[in-house]
Amino acid sequence: MKAQRLTHPAPIDSNPLSLAEIEPPRPGHREVRLRVHACGLCHTDLHIIEGELRLPRLPLIPGHQIVGTVDEVGNAVTRIRPGERLGVPWLHATCGKCEFCRSGRENLCDKARFTGYHADGGYAEYTIVHEDFAYPIPKQFSDIQAAPLLCAGVIGYRALRLSGIRAGQRLGMYGFGASAHIGLQIARHQGSEVLVFTRSKQHQELAMELGATWTGKAEETAPHRVDAAIIFAPAGHLVPHALRALKKGGTVALAGIHMSPLPEMEYALLYEERTLRSVANSTRDDVREMLQIAAEIPVRTEVETFSLEETNAALTKLKKSEIRGCGAVRVSG
Repeated sequence: MKAQRLTHPAPIDSNPLSLAEIEPPRPGHREVRLRVHACGLCHTDLHIIEGELRLPRLPLIPGHQIVGTVDEVGNAVTRIRPGERLGVPWLHATCGKCEFCRSGRENLCDKARFTGYHADGGYAEYTIVHEDFAYPIPKQFSDIQAAPLLCAGVIGYRALRLSGIRAGQRLGMYGFGASAHIGLQIARHQGSEVLVFTRSKQHQELAMELGATWTGKAEETAPHRVDAAIIFAPAGHLVPHALRALKKGGTVALAGIHMSPLPEMEYALLYEERTLRSVANSTRDDVREMLQIAAEIPVRTEVETFSLEETNAALTKLKKSEIRGCGAVRVSG
């Protein structure tokens, strides 16, 4: 099979992914193999490829927003049959035994494994997943439309929940890429007003199209303070800006797996019971709930499509914030 493999971390504009012909994987106990149709682009892929996250293994096939069709099942598989269209997200496996797994917080599992990080991911023609960590894709979405839902959508949804935003309140979003453009639609569906802080005119225009009531740069003063805020951009310098825009008692949720250092700031920005919290991974329930809500709305994913051969160039565009909405690699089908 064809696959984009990482053999050593390097800046994405140096084309560190190399297209290789390798043996396709075979499913093991309770695993299924998917013929990959599409795989979404994610900033986490950049953090992995460029070495900002410690790599547990090399070589590695990145990619963790996978949509494909089951073409082979391993032994003891009971819930999935060949021909089913499934999605594979970031969370690849958990131990099921630690205190976090037992308390409904499997996203914090001590032995969690992640797709395109511990296990080979979706920038390839085939991938393997345990049947308990794969999800039926709602028929409303094409392969390309569905791919960004599996991480961008899920993290946007979890960030909304952890921000504490409620119907009738105002939400601030900092950065407006794949996750934010899906999260905005869910927030609007749930009755919140959304203000978007982004320097890109292209992203400001898309935010307004999708229902934002105001857009501007992070340094600008919005017409209203917000009840909660989510920072999607991996930029620590945005934290003081978000806290300044936040009402008393509000929460700023940090939606990225990696962020540049937070600047030193005055305690007054946190005082009056403001909360600053991270969003770490997601649970299987997050994925199921988000896919259901996305289908009900239905969410519109704005997707720029690339070929498998163009993966390096596509991720370079993502790094430069040159993709409107989100990007995805069309692998087959």
